[in-house]
Amino acid sequence: MRATALLLSAPVAAGVLACIGSLPVSAALATPPVARLARTISLNETAHLHPTGRSTITHINEEGQASGTIRGTIYIHLRLSSNHGGVSAEVNIYPHGGSLSGYGSASYRVESTNAAYAVFSGKLAITRGTGSYAHASASGLRFTGSIQRRTDAVAVQLSGPLSV
Repeated sequence: MRATALLLSAPVAAGVLACIGSLPVSAALATPPVARLARTISLNETAHLHPTGRSTITHINEEGQASGTIRGTIYIHLRLSSNHGGVSAEVNIYPHGGSLSGYGSASYRVESTNAAYAVFSGKLAITRGTGSYAHASASGLRFTGSIQRRTDAVAVQLSGPLSV
């Protein structure tokens, strides 16, 4: 019985070796994926923005330069909810080497001491990135700012931990 097992094993082994021999060299030498260690940076951005086009009572589109931890052009699209006292935001930042995009929401109110300004405060999440920031993510970033109601100029601050 042992001789039969050896006879059956030899053709199977030869078939396996033939299959391995037919693999391309690149498949045989391929390196396994390397794990990337995430690092966290403390994001602390400030920007003074100006309208990019015609704003409406409920939509404000702004752009400007972000300064702080990462510098670059920043675009913010604000949607004001007049009956709920809130604002939702889409934020795109273009630092050197990539981009960051995210969404947030905040409470919104007209400043009681100076009706020319409205202030907002809430949270923002970074949901995608490109280039050097391809794996960036964050949730619960502090998102605050003010809107000059006559000109729609916006000042914004964004802070918190960002995983890159």
